[in-house]
Amino acid sequence: MGTRSRIGLQLNGGIVSVYCHWDGYPQYNGVILEHLYNDKDSISELIDGGDISSLLTDSDWNLKQIDGKPRPLYYSERGEDSPPELDYSITEFYERCDNCGAEYGYIWYNGDWICYDVYNNVGLIKDIPDVSVEEFERDYLSPVPVK
Repeated sequence: MGTRSRIGLQLNGGIVSVYCHWDGYPQYNGVILEHLYNDKDSISELIDGGDISSLLTDSDWNLKQIDGKPRPLYYSERGEDSPPELDYSITEFYERCDNCGAEYGYIWYNGDWICYDVYNNVGLIKDIPDVSVEEFERDYLSPVPVK
């Protein structure tokens, strides 16, 4: 079972967000967001793809190794129609998180990621671990050896 999350971008008119099924906890998706998606353009591109199975993977839906560096795996790649959703308030965003079973909600707001624990305590802000670039490249971007 996945640790579900929603990943959102605060805009003038509300919060546009997508669902992410796997590894939504701050120690994984939070760190990936901090390192790879740290400006409005890269976040917009991420969200434009629609709902996400895995934020960072090196395989496709058939579990075949993909060429190049790890990337998000979108539900649209297997034919599903799951576009980003727009919420007009933080309350609506929490409700959307609750409706999709998300345990964490991430919002890019004023140049920083904010992580909310929406499963245990609605509104409780969680810290995203501080991981150095070297640790990130070693622990998150390096391929996992296949046995």
